[in-house]
Amino acid sequence: MMGQKQEAQAALFYVFSLEEHVPQDHLLRSIDRHLGLSGIRGYLSELYGHTGRPSVDPELMIRVLMVGYCFSIRSERRLCEEVHLGLAYRWFCRLDLTDRTPDHSTFSKNRSILS
Repeated sequence: MMGQKQEAQAALFYVFSLEEHVPQDHLLRSIDRHLGLSGIRGYLSELYGHTGRPSVDPELMIRVLMVGYCFSIRSERRLCEEVHLGLAYRWFCRLDLTDRTPDHSTFSKNRSILS
């Protein structure tokens, strides 16, 4: 008798760890071991206003840009899409599976401010 693929019911809870899905020899693990960004928020705090909506975390912005530089992703739109889809990129950027990635326009706006 030929089997038939059963329609799977979506699980109510998932146990998933990005840490377990990123290979130990991945390039981003090597970079992460040597990248110290813990003090970046304090260093940049003077440049941020106290009113308006919260900004994108500066450490996240730097980590996303590092992914783009390391993997030659030149398009900001494509970079945000790759970080959204890639498990290793999410791990490196400290994003959980449910966290939103920054919009590509955020990078354009920041670049125009610095020019």
